[in-house]
Amino acid sequence: MLVEIKKMNKEEVTVVTSLDVAETFEKHHRDVMESIRNIGEAISTAEFSALFYLDSYKASNGKTNPMYLMTRDGFTLLAMGYNGDKAMKFKLAYIKQFNEMEKVLIGKQKEHEKGIAVRQALTNALQQSQENERMHGHAYSTYTNIVYKAVFGKDANHLREEYGISKKENLRDRFSEEELKAVQSVEMIVSGLVNCGWGYDQIKEFVLNQNLKMLAA
Repeated sequence: MLVEIKKMNKEEVTVVTSLDVAETFEKHHRDVMESIRNIGEAISTAEFSALFYLDSYKASNGKTNPMYLMTRDGFTLLAMGYNGDKAMKFKLAYIKQFNEMEKVLIGKQKEHEKGIAVRQALTNALQQSQENERMHGHAYSTYTNIVYKAVFGKDANHLREEYGISKKENLRDRFSEEELKAVQSVEMIVSGLVNCGWGYDQIKEFVLNQNLKMLAA
């Protein structure tokens, strides 16, 4: 069984897949899918979409098939009909996993809030130094590339290519918690140097030559 953090309706939540539920409770996936659709017929569309999200997976034969992601409440509704001692043990195990992953999600959300504050501090420092005007509105992205090179050895464009995402997607969503902390630590250092009146070339040389990835860790 596997509870994980995924995006449902553009929001990160803890979920489990219908495939995982079928395997754990030893049921045919088509029967689990039918049960979920029956739930959809019994509640409103808005309620259903808040609990279940239609996704897909690639089967062993290479065919793409539908599956559902479900939140804790969606899982609870679905598993209410699963009875017996064995089913009860599985349900308790899932609840424990949901609790553990929700703690991780809360930690990620707090780290995200901290990240916003750190990025705002860097933005303010650049504006006060007139670097943004000098770089024609591209100071933040230019300095952020220094940060990424210090932590990952690559700029934003190369990281996006590595993750296979477009410029519209949030690159930081792909970073681990440890990587985010490292990025934020280097951003705070860069903000401090900008506030001290250092120029771009000085900051770039210092950040890239001081192995700040290790310092940030």
